[in-house]
Amino acid sequence: MIGQSRRTLLAAMGAAPLSLALGGAPLRAQTVDEAALAKPGPLPEQAFGPADAKVKVIEYASITCHHCLNFHLNTWPQIKAKYVDPGKIRFVMREFPTNALAAGGFMLARCAPEDRWYSTIDLLYRSSETWAHAPDPVAELKRVMKQVGMTNEAFEACLSNQKLLDDVNTVARGGAVAGVTGTPTFFFSGGRKEQGALTLERFSAIVDPMLA
Repeated sequence: MIGQSRRTLLAAMGAAPLSLALGGAPLRAQTVDEAALAKPGPLPEQAFGPADAKVKVIEYASITCHHCLNFHLNTWPQIKAKYVDPGKIRFVMREFPTNALAAGGFMLARCAPEDRWYSTIDLLYRSSETWAHAPDPVAELKRVMKQVGMTNEAFEACLSNQKLLDDVNTVARGGAVAGVTGTPTFFFSGGRKEQGALTLERFSAIVDPMLA
């Protein structure tokens, strides 16, 4: 999906629902070079928790990935309550679209007002089983985005924004350089890499020793 052009993006989004194959890799840990992770890319970082937190976690996700959906709905709220809200960690979410629909969804979230980015991402995740599998996914996405106040004109303009698409692709390419091969992938302070939908127990087993 990385390197999608505006023309092929719009054509692919108008086609039948696309494969969600990249989310199924088993959990595994690796040590990676942190240099690539230090470059967030051209888009503003979507981060939660204090900038000076002892532990930083970066997630690369695709909005049409079933494992990412599982993590977002079931594990992320627990992590946020246990680690982010008390200021123990900084959690960064970065785009890694695995198909045209995911790229389009991420673009639409970036076109929402900055203070509504997360609520838009949350809505897109929660409704993804509907729009990602619809006979006309673009029409369904348009309906979903109306819930956050996006007009038809703004919707079309957003998905026609070549620079925004290039920026999303650049973030994803940075993830690929860092070692992302499937979604979700998490990088922890010190360069540790974990791939797959982490449970709270698995996440805590990694983070707690770092916080000790």
